[in-house]
Order: sequence, then C-alpha cells, then structure tokens
Amino acid sequence: MYRIMCFGDSNTWGFKPEDYSRYDSNTRWPCVMRSALGEGFELVEEGMNGRTTVWDDPVDGLMSGLSYLKPCLLSHKPLDLVLIMLGTNDLKDRFNVSAPEIAKSAGRLVTLIQQSDCGPQGSAPQVVLIAPPPVVEGPDGWGLRQLGLAKSQQFAASFAEVASELGCQFVDAGSFIETSPVDGVHFSAQSHQVFGAAIAKVVAELAKS
Repeated sequence: MYRIMCFGDSNTWGFKPEDYSRYDSNTRWPCVMRSALGEGFELVEEGMNGRTTVWDDPVDGLMSGLSYLKPCLLSHKPLDLVLIMLGTNDLKDRFNVSAPEIAKSAGRLVTLIQQSDCGPQGSAPQVVLIAPPPVVEGPDGWGLRQLGLAKSQQFAASFAEVASELGCQFVDAGSFIETSPVDGVHFSAQSHQVFGAAIAKVVAELAKS
C-alpha cells in the first residue's frame, strides 16, 4: 500500500463554515483524493482545527504543527508521502508574521520530514508543500486576520520559493479553489471536491516515480 498522510489544519480536518461541524468522509478533500486514487493507496488524516506551522497559540493553546509532527510521523510510519497544508492560522494578527516567514516556517516541517527515517525501509517520505488559498473578506477572516488578507495573497509565491529551495513538490491550492465567503477562511463542500480531485492527480504522478 502507498501510504499518504495529510497534515494540516481545519481545512484538512473538514471544518464546515456554515455550522462549525465536520464534513463527512464523502466530502473532505483527503477522502475525496483517496477515493479518486483507487486501490493500492492508504490515507492517514491528520488535520486539526487551529493548527499553525510552528507557533503555540497564546489564546488557543498548543497548536504548533512542528511540535506535533515528529511523534505523528513515528506513529504512522512507514509513510510514502506527506502532504502539508498549513499557514492560514499563522495569519492571525496576534502572530504578527509575514507571508515569507510563514512559508519558511512551513519549510521547517518539510525539512523535518526530509531528515526523518519514517518512509519505506527507513528512508524519508516524499513531501508536497501546499500553499493554502488566500483568505477572503468574511466574518472570521476579517475579524481575526485583518492584516492577513493581504499577506495571504503572497502565499503562492512565498511557498513556491521555499519548496524550490528544499527540493520538494509544490501545489498552489489557490489555483484550484477559493475559500468560502461564509467565514472567509474555510472551504465549501464543492471546494473540497475540486481540491481532492486535483491533488489526487498530483499524488498519482508521484506514486509512479
């Protein structure tokens, strides 16, 4: 089995902006991806609401993806591929970091994976670094991320540069989907479907290599 871990925040967990519940497994993009890939692929869902790249949240508590990633890799090894999509929560005004800094923070997670032995036969898993789509004006996006709206427009370029420096695959989620205006941050059900199908094509090509 080709084992894939999706490591992300609420948009990987499947947060539903209309009522704050969780989309079902027929809707969440990691599950849509797994379904599109067909036989021979195994999915590990590792999304968590509020997760950042490297920051512990002074309001919401222990949210650092970096702190959790190593034990998570060890728990789920062997992994052939890790998909990382984080950064939206780093846009919260209380963190006061720029888009290039957020991308470099995500790069620390990539490096940790690349230096691990959590892939097949003690190798390192492949990594895909995904730039989250920009946030848009909405109740949450505007309220918590007043400065983040402009920063998120720089995600694609900033994340692409980091992926190039680290030699990993890059995907710009914003080239496929937009965030929902319901709250300005999370994905609609349709966006989950579209993104899951798009990522499946990327993963299928990587699995051949």
